[in-house]
Amino acid sequence: MKEESAHVRWERRTQRPLLALAVLFAAAYAVPIVVSPASEDLTAACTAVEWGVWAAFAADYGVRLWLSPARVSFVRTHWLDLAAVLLPLIQPLRLLRLVSTLLLVQRRARMASQIRLTTYVAGAVVGLLMFGSLAVLSVERESPDGNIRTLGDAVWWSFTTMTTVGYGDHAPTTGLGRMIAVGLMLSGIALLGVVTANIAAWFIARFEKDDVEERRQTEAIRLLTDEVRALRAEVASLQQTTPRS
Repeated sequence: MKEESAHVRWERRTQRPLLALAVLFAAAYAVPIVVSPASEDLTAACTAVEWGVWAAFAADYGVRLWLSPARVSFVRTHWLDLAAVLLPLIQPLRLLRLVSTLLLVQRRARMASQIRLTTYVAGAVVGLLMFGSLAVLSVERESPDGNIRTLGDAVWWSFTTMTTVGYGDHAPTTGLGRMIAVGLMLSGIALLGVVTANIAAWFIARFEKDDVEERRQTEAIRLLTDEVRALRAEVASLQQTTPRS
């Protein structure tokens, strides 16, 4: 119980600092792409920040594993966290650090009970839109056949891809860019499903609440009717027993 309390306390205290580090990672990832061409010093500094944020999330996973009372169960139930921690070590690509950090932020954000579903979905949409635009711009800008050359083109493409509209005026031409497109399309469909399910659940809960209120009122009317009948019967009985003058 003591180790479990320490585990929960660690998650609560590190929630906001890790989210702040995720924002720092977003800035470090975006600057070399938006500021083009970026100097070597700026690129190196941003890369160091990215690896530093990833290391902080990796250390967080290690501490949570150490504080967990059932470590084998923790690894089994948090396999996605472990995969996100190990992903950048497979190949030193900036895109892998991006994917792993997004996964880790998502997993930690889900642990925060104060974050409502609507806020979570809105944040996921903005995050995917921003990172998808930056990621596809970084891999498509230098492609000889690419037609996504500016940040505006990338944002427009990401928006049409996530909403599954796909006008076709901009499209990735590289293999990595197409992988990003697949990820955005699947994410957009998943988020749309979450929003639809949330709206449906709200309507169902509303209808159930109205139904419960209607049943309560019906029961109250029935009880009141029974009381009136009982009173009428009692008055009639008193009238029959009362002698007439």
